[in-house]
Parts: sequence; C-alpha cells; structure tokens
Amino acid sequence: MEASRVRTTAAAAPLQLLSDYVTLTKPRVQLLLLLTTITTMYVAGDPSVALVAVTVVGGFLSAGGAGAFNHWYDRDIDAAMGRTASRPIPAGRISPRAALIYAFALQAASFLLLSLAVNVLAACLALAGFAWYTLVYTVWLKRRSPQNIVIGGAAGAVPPLVGWAAVTGSVAPAALYLFAIVFYWTPPHFWALSLLMKKEYERVGVPMMPVVHGEKETRRQIVLYTLLLTALTLLPVAFGFFGAIYGVVAALLGAAFIVLALRLQRRADRASALRSYLFSLGYLAVLFAAMVIDARL
Repeated sequence: MEASRVRTTAAAAPLQLLSDYVTLTKPRVQLLLLLTTITTMYVAGDPSVALVAVTVVGGFLSAGGAGAFNHWYDRDIDAAMGRTASRPIPAGRISPRAALIYAFALQAASFLLLSLAVNVLAACLALAGFAWYTLVYTVWLKRRSPQNIVIGGAAGAVPPLVGWAAVTGSVAPAALYLFAIVFYWTPPHFWALSLLMKKEYERVGVPMMPVVHGEKETRRQIVLYTLLLTALTLLPVAFGFFGAIYGVVAALLGAAFIVLALRLQRRADRASALRSYLFSLGYLAVLFAAMVIDARL
C-alpha cells in the first residue's frame, strides 16, 4: 500500500511542476488578451490560420513571460495574501531564480518567433508590452501609486497593436482606437476587483485606489471611466472605422456597463462590485467579437 502511494506521488510530481510553470504565465488573464489579438487580426485583414496561430503563440509567450516576472517580483506580498499564498513561488514549489529565468526565456522565445515568422514590428510591440508590464507596472507603479492600474494598464492594451501589425506590417489609426478602448476599459474592470480585494491589498501595503482614496471615490472613478469608455467605443463609428452592427452592440454594452457602474455607486456592496467585474470580462469579449462581425459583413 505504501509503495503504491509512493509511485502515485512520484508520477504526480512532474504534472504538478508542469502545472506550476503554466500557472506562472497567468493563463486565465491571457485568454482575454489573446482574444483581442485574434479579433483585431480579422478586423485588420484576412490572415491565414497559420499567421493567427503563430501570432497567438508569440503573444502568449510574451504575456506569459510578463506574468512569470510578476510572480517572481511579487512573491513576498503573494505569500502574505490568502488568495495568492498557494502560488508556485511562495508555496516553495518553484524557486525565485528559476521563475525569473523562465520569464526572460519566454520573452526571448516570443521575440525570436514573432521576428522570424511574423514581422519585426509585431515582435517589438510585444516586447514593449512586456517591458511596460514588468518595469513600469510591476516594479515602479504597483507598490507606489494608486494610478498603477491606469498607467500600467497600457501593457494590457498592446495585444490589439500586435495583432494589427502582424497582419498589415504597420499600426493604423484604427489600431490605436482599439488600444485606447482596452486602455480605458482596464480601470473600471480592475477597480471593481480591487473593491473586492481591498482588505488584502491594504494588509500588504499595495496602494490600490480603494486603499488610498477610499471605496466611495473608487466607485465614482469607475462611473467616470465607464462613461469615457462608452463614448470612446462609439468614436470608431463616427470616424467610419466600423458600421451599424458594431455601433448598436457598443451602445447596448456601454449602456449596460453604465447601469452597473451607477448601481455599484449607489448600493456600495460586494455583490454589485462582483457583478460589475464579471460583466466587464464579457463586455470586452463581445465588443471585439462585434468588430469582427461588422468588418466581415
């Protein structure tokens, strides 16, 4: 019986290690980023399946490297928060040194792949997103400023630029609009989450908006940014980048997002914050899908 248990443990160890290295890449966070990359590629042109696949792999490697760096740098505060204490590094399953090497290896692989199989511009944009997330957000802003999500959020808005560059070899004004949409979507999305995680951020000294300026001001900022985001999503219609299909979807999504933001401001409870956060995930996915449908039809 004991021998059987030992064999089972030995067999499970490689799978656990593989799972831990995948966890370092923050795959759940990446899903939405990669969706904006793929949809942007089909808005920009008519890419081959091979080009989409290579661009997605390159983007995954770059964002995964940034995620691994974040795991490495934040290992001290991760160990102090219940939500993150079981992550691979604070739990002792992966050494900090191995995680850091892994982070830069993933980014190097991303740059090499995108440069050789896509184009240098796409590779450089992915590298810029990696640098912004690791140096500007993780190292500089996250522990110093409540504007960490606002300024640092630019890294999460880079995937549409990578997708556009992969198809066209350039960055057009329409691509900058898509960048701006993700950029302005980020604060109301993450501030809703920060309302739910306020106590943990406060305990480890991370100056998220609710910790520094209070929950009331955070809810007010969520409303303001949601209004700005809604107006911004309608501008591409006014400038002729998208048509009626996208315009209707953007207007309906924006109206729903504003209602949820106002409800969060009025009720000020966890249920409203969670509802707003979850809606924001679907919001971005549906909005970018509507872009593809509009462009194709």
